[in-house]
Amino acid sequence: MEYVLETMSLCKSYRHFKALNGLDMHIPKGAIYGFVGKNGAGKTTLIRLICGLQPPTSGEFTLYGAKNTCGDIYKARRRVGAVIETPSVYLSMTARENLKQQYRVLGLPDFNGIDELLTLVGLSDTGRKKVKNFSLGMRQRLGIAIALCGDPDMLILDEPTNGLDPQGIIEIRELILDLNQKRGITVLISSHILDELSRLATHYGFIDNGRLVKEISAQELETLCRKCARVTVSDISALALILDKTGLEYKILDNKTADIYAHPNITKLTLALADVGCELLGFEERNESLESFFISLVGGERQ
Repeated sequence: MEYVLETMSLCKSYRHFKALNGLDMHIPKGAIYGFVGKNGAGKTTLIRLICGLQPPTSGEFTLYGAKNTCGDIYKARRRVGAVIETPSVYLSMTARENLKQQYRVLGLPDFNGIDELLTLVGLSDTGRKKVKNFSLGMRQRLGIAIALCGDPDMLILDEPTNGLDPQGIIEIRELILDLNQKRGITVLISSHILDELSRLATHYGFIDNGRLVKEISAQELETLCRKCARVTVSDISALALILDKTGLEYKILDNKTADIYAHPNITKLTLALADVGCELLGFEERNESLESFFISLVGGERQ
């Protein structure tokens, strides 16, 4: 698998506090990578290191094959656009003027592409309206447009839907999917809104206390969190025998408990178990969410 970003034992310390503590991460090319963690877990610190805003204390990372210690890292970073924490925009300018300013910063030869960017993020009709009069969602979309000015291959978004109303969240979601699916842009999203993230991500990285505790694809996560019926019986062998006859998929967890990946008829199951001298002791429908999976990994309360 080709990775856009890999980190190896990456550490960042501020005096006696370790914001990153031996972090290992792998972001596949073309992925929408959901970066999940509590406040203070190290998400924004990692983003700052990738973008060159701060140096790591130890460890290393590669971005498009370039190591952070090599001169080529500057070329690799030109392939990345980022919106960190809040969009960096000029409030007294229009959306078009903001994009022109970013073109100048990047040293682009002309302003070709600005109209396309404004249309892409849904700001083509803002005219001479100043950014200070934009809604929070409009500012966020402008921030993404600014990050796209250099035609990047990777986009980093730090809490892109934070504080947005439901309509704003939908607009950002559709924009991210469009950039990924139609333009092939790899996206790294740090977000607290796990339900929304689950609608976007193709891969996940779960960070806690500066360490990546789990990396998993959305497909693998769906398998782990799939709906099932958890049953507790007096004789697990008898249950397995009955389920084998019915052809239902199941997984034995211990000598009394199993997960059945279907919705069995409870009455029929109880009677079938009774016929072989087995008692149904418990029955529970389960469907683990991304949020509950995250809590099971890191423990404690959400912050």
